[in-house]
Amino acid sequence: MQTINQKIAVEYLKFFYPPIRKEISQLSVQNNFAGIMQATINYLKNLLSESKINIIGHHIKLMERIYSNADSYVKDMIENLFVRSFGSFKKHTKIQHWNLIFQYMPVQFQEIYLNQERQDQLFFGKK
Repeated sequence: MQTINQKIAVEYLKFFYPPIRKEISQLSVQNNFAGIMQATINYLKNLLSESKINIIGHHIKLMERIYSNADSYVKDMIENLFVRSFGSFKKHTKIQHWNLIFQYMPVQFQEIYLNQERQDQLFFGKK
């Protein structure tokens, strides 16, 4: 499979996120990949507020498909924005919903998330 760069990732995200396709396209024209990642996070937060945990799990798995074949830039953006946002998800949902979301996460994302949590606790004293 071809390495997924920013341009290819944008096309996947437009396909995976039809409700925000227009926003993704507009941010893409501005070459704002970080903004695109934030738009996907905001979309998932809206789903979280509606308790649509299964759909969130599906989208996490789709993002992992991109991540698995991505170049270093796209991987860094996914790790530093998308996976990092799980901390906010945990804070803003019921524990049973968080446990389901965590179970839906591919092992690779679980490891990244837990490592981020450990580093935050070490460097910033966060729990």
